[in-house]
Amino acid sequence: MITVVAATELGEEYRRPITEVFVHGFADDFTSLSKDHRRLVNAFEHMLVLEEFHVALIDGRPAGIAACTDGVRPSVRHRGAELRRHLGLVRGTIGDLVFRSEFTGSVPDLKEGTASIEFVATSPEHRGKGVATAVITHLLALPGHTEYVLADVADTNTAALSLYATLGFTEYRRRKVKHTRWTGIDSYVSLKLTQA
Repeated sequence: MITVVAATELGEEYRRPITEVFVHGFADDFTSLSKDHRRLVNAFEHMLVLEEFHVALIDGRPAGIAACTDGVRPSVRHRGAELRRHLGLVRGTIGDLVFRSEFTGSVPDLKEGTASIEFVATSPEHRGKGVATAVITHLLALPGHTEYVLADVADTNTAALSLYATLGFTEYRRRKVKHTRWTGIDSYVSLKLTQA
C-alpha cells in the first residue's frame, strides 16, 4: 500500500532517505558530477527544502517524491561550498553553476492559484508500481490550486511524459537546450493541467 505524506510530517530523520530517492530519480542527469550515488546523496542532502516535498511511502520507507510550490518558493536551495566539499573543486563548482542556472528563480508566467510540481522521482525498486501516480494524484487533491504546471521535463524522459499525459497534463511550451551534446536532451517540455 502506498501512503503519501508531507515530508515535514516525517521530519529531518527522513532527509537522507528522501535525498536517496531524489538522487536515484535523477541519476542520469548527475553523472557528469559523479557516478557514485552515495557521494551525490552526501552532496545534495542539505539542499532539499522539505517543506515543499511530499513523499510516497511503502512499508514506511520513501519510495517516491515530488515537490509542490507556488512557482516562486524554491524546492531546492543549494550551497556551493557544500557541493565542492563532497564533489571536489571542479565538479562541485560545475554543480553550483548548474543548480544556479537551472533551479533558482521562479517558474515564468504563473498566475495566482497555480502550483508548480517539481522533482518527481521514484526509487528504482518501486518503478512501474504507481508510486509517481500516487504522489501526483495527492498533489492534485491539495486545496488552493486550480492549475498545475510541470516545467522543463527533459524530452528524453518519455516515461514521465507519458504518465503526465495520462493524468491529463498537456504541453504548453518546449524550450531547446544548448547542452544536447553532453546530456542527450534536445528540449525541455512544460506541461499544464487545469482543474474545474
